[in-house]
Amino acid sequence: MTKFLIKNARVIVTMDPTRRELADCDLLLKDGVIAQIGQNIVAPDVQVVFAHGCVVTPGLVNTHHHLYQSLTRTVPGGQDALLFGWLKTLYPIWSRFGPDEIFTSAAVGLCELALSGCTLSSDHLYLYPNGARLEDTIFAAQEVGLRFHPTRGAMSIGEGQGGLPPDALVEKEEIILQDCIRVVDAFHDPLEGAMLRVGIAPCSPFSVSRDLMREAALLARDKGVMLHTHLAENDEDIAYSLAKFGCRPGEYVQDLGWVGDDVWHAHCVKLDKTEIDLFARTKTGIAHCPCSNCRLGSGIAPLRALRDAGVPVGLGVDGSASNDAAHLLSEARQAMLLQRVALGADAMSTREALEVATLGGAQVLGRHDCGQIAVGKRADIAVWDLSGLAAAGAWDPVAALVLCGPMAVRDLFVEGRQIVQGGQITSIDLPKLIEKQNKLALALMG
Repeated sequence: MTKFLIKNARVIVTMDPTRRELADCDLLLKDGVIAQIGQNIVAPDVQVVFAHGCVVTPGLVNTHHHLYQSLTRTVPGGQDALLFGWLKTLYPIWSRFGPDEIFTSAAVGLCELALSGCTLSSDHLYLYPNGARLEDTIFAAQEVGLRFHPTRGAMSIGEGQGGLPPDALVEKEEIILQDCIRVVDAFHDPLEGAMLRVGIAPCSPFSVSRDLMREAALLARDKGVMLHTHLAENDEDIAYSLAKFGCRPGEYVQDLGWVGDDVWHAHCVKLDKTEIDLFARTKTGIAHCPCSNCRLGSGIAPLRALRDAGVPVGLGVDGSASNDAAHLLSEARQAMLLQRVALGADAMSTREALEVATLGGAQVLGRHDCGQIAVGKRADIAVWDLSGLAAAGAWDPVAALVLCGPMAVRDLFVEGRQIVQGGQITSIDLPKLIEKQNKLALALMG
């Protein structure tokens, strides 16, 4: 493996336990890990990456996505709908997907993430039409080169049984559990430095049964993998839980074993104080998706209260059909701005937002080997060039990343491999991939 020496960075934002920011510093990447941090590092047989004027951060971490949705951005009829109406618009289109659509959309979404500085992404794939399988996304991640945490999602309660998804998109629960076992056994890597870990992720309380939620939790713990689902996303979600289960979402998941440091829930916009305390006490994680929550009118998640209580929180871009972008710095900025709208200008700083986007996400996903720049941690590094228009005149280079830009990463390293160089993806033919994506989208419109 090539060794890289990142030389003379203007600032290295470590996110280490003391949150050091190191000026005029070098970074040596060797054998997939951070080997040395300091000034005037000399090492033989290295490829030097000059970082004068650049800010270097840990790679950003995306804790919630539906990569397949990058094929259905800006769909008419769903642009101005709330969550349930939006889903009903998109389900019939998604039912026409197959393996090629799932692979291509995942590759596009992962390239978009990489160019926004993301080195580790989860994904929640909860529908498998026309022969699609979880490995369609896994193969895309391996081609692009990102560290990947796919989850085997599922829907089992269709419209005919009082659920939201069409009956054609749901699966039998025994088949779901069997396939969860298959993909975990085939692909999950529990070791430190793993490029691929698999989770189990029934879609939501309104699309699966209590039995599946309970059995999924038992299976995940038997296999030693993490659990993920959507929870308390908007007022409709709360009303459904109260009407169908006779309790709030927090009580529902607690009863089914869905709390703990091996669980993370997406959105959680509508958690109340009792639920926040439950998540803090059990170290249950949350994927905060501010842009999607704004796009669907779901509300402002209580991020300040969650952080103050000690709940693990990371950022998620959510699906590109509800965002409609996949840009983690935009999420960090939006997260900060929404807390300021709700609570005042001092509610969240730029550095705290950046921490949630890096270290916070790694902690939510159980990746204590990622999310910070420290000797021995994985060599997942983003290099941001502040010499361009976006940051011209910026006094504070670290704050600039959240407040003004740059919006695209210059160089990106994952496990010590360079997958973005000079602002260009090096691992895949991106123009060819975009062309294929657009052809598939046109076919879906027909």
